[in-house]
Amino acid sequence: MSDIINPTTGEKVPSAGKALTGESGAAAAPETRGRTTIADSVVEKIAGTAAREVPGIHSLGSGMSRTLGAVTDKVSGGRPSVSRGVKVEVGQRQAAVDLDVVVEYGVPIVDLAANVRTSVITAVERMTGLEIVEVNIAVDDVHLPDEQDDEGEGSRVQ
Repeated sequence: MSDIINPTTGEKVPSAGKALTGESGAAAAPETRGRTTIADSVVEKIAGTAAREVPGIHSLGSGMSRTLGAVTDKVSGGRPSVSRGVKVEVGQRQAAVDLDVVVEYGVPIVDLAANVRTSVITAVERMTGLEIVEVNIAVDDVHLPDEQDDEGEGSRVQ
């Protein structure tokens, strides 16, 4: 770099390049080179998948949403929605998760809720970098061993 002459004093002044403005270009940290946004639906899918992996969770969603979802799944010929029963609020650095769950009969609900929270928090924070401030769990039903699944019921009309 060349020196600059101060016209008033005639003294040499070092140039103001990168030394005064901080790093830029290839030397800049990747996290300072743009913004990453994560859609609510992404966090819903991660949280829903993590919750379903916990032993003792039968399904997610309240009664009506499970029923409507089962019909929608049959019509579309697809798989169940992984985000059914999951609602999230996502900010720039934090997120909150609400889950509606159906538990298997005989599973201690308090222990199950702790396991679900741990699973969801771990998965979402690891995959997104967001801080999970809360995971609210609403237990909507208990699945009894002799009950038929809503998703497995056959239609009366074919």
